[in-house]
Amino acid sequence: MKIAILSRNANLYSTRRLAEAAEKRGHKVQVLDHLKCDIIIEQNNPLIYYKGEKITDIDAIIPRVGASVTFYGSAVVRQFEMMNVFTTTNSQAIVRSRDKLRSLQLLARAGVGLPKTAFTNYSKEEKNLVEVVGGAPLVIKLLEGTQGLGVVLAETKKAAQSVIEAFHNLKARVIVQEFIKEAKAADIRAFVVNGEVVGAMKRQGKEGEFRSNLHRGGSATVVKLSRAEKSAALKATEAMGLHIAGVDMLQSSRGPLILEVNSSPGLEGIEKATDIDVADRIIEFVETRQPKAKVTRKKVTH
Repeated sequence: MKIAILSRNANLYSTRRLAEAAEKRGHKVQVLDHLKCDIIIEQNNPLIYYKGEKITDIDAIIPRVGASVTFYGSAVVRQFEMMNVFTTTNSQAIVRSRDKLRSLQLLARAGVGLPKTAFTNYSKEEKNLVEVVGGAPLVIKLLEGTQGLGVVLAETKKAAQSVIEAFHNLKARVIVQEFIKEAKAADIRAFVVNGEVVGAMKRQGKEGEFRSNLHRGGSATVVKLSRAEKSAALKATEAMGLHIAGVDMLQSSRGPLILEVNSSPGLEGIEKATDIDVADRIIEFVETRQPKAKVTRKKVTH
C-alpha cells in the first residue's frame, strides 16, 4: 500500500514515527508538504500536483495539518477525498475541530461534560460574562490560540474584565471559561484511534504555571483512565467525526470535563509517557480501511 503523510516537515517526530511504522509494516511512504500541493479542479477529474508532478496511486493519506494552515491543508485533504483516497482524518472534521466555539457547541449537544463557557461578539457586558461562568478566577482563551498560547488566567473579577475589554478592543475573539481549581494545573490527554483509547497521559504544569501544555514546560506521566473518562473521550471524538484524536480533559468534582479535541495530536508526548507504539496503531487502522488486495505487509511482532 502507498501511504502519503501530509506534513510540512519530514523530520518532525510525529511524521518520522508514522513513516517508520508504515515502512516497518511493509508499506511505501511519501511525505508531502500540503502547502506545496497544487489543486486542479476539473469536471469529473480532480487532480493534485506536487512540485510540478501529478500525484497518482496513493491508497491512503495521514493528514498532519497545523492550525495555522487549516484552510489550505483541509482543502488539500478534501481534494484527495474527491480522488477517492482514504484519509485518516476527513477534511470536514479538521475544520470542525479547529473552530473552538463550534466544537464546544457540538460537544455540549453530544452531552459531554464541559467547563462552563461564554462567548460574545465584542459585547461591552464584561461583568456579566464573568458572572455567568461563576466569577473569578476564570480562564480567557483566544479562539485562534494553540499549545497554550493566548490563554490567560484572570485571578480577580476586575482583572478578568480588563483582559476581556483589552482583547475586544483589539478585535480579538475570546471565550471566557470556568476555572476548575481542583484540577490543580493538570489535565489528561487521551489518545483515540479508531474508536479505542490506545493510551493516556496526565500533563502537569510546571510550578507557578496553570497551563499544563508540554510546549509550556509541563511534564507528562502515564495514567489509567476511569470508565467515565474513557467514555467522555470516545463520545467527544465521535461528536467531532474523528477517527484519530487527542482529547484533552480536566478531572473535576463533577466528572471529566472536555477542554479540546485535537484532530492532529502529536505523538512524542504520548509515546514517551506511555511507551506505547501509537504510530503503529495508526498504520494498523489505515490497513483495516483498505481492500485486502492492497494490504500486503510484513508480519510484525508486537
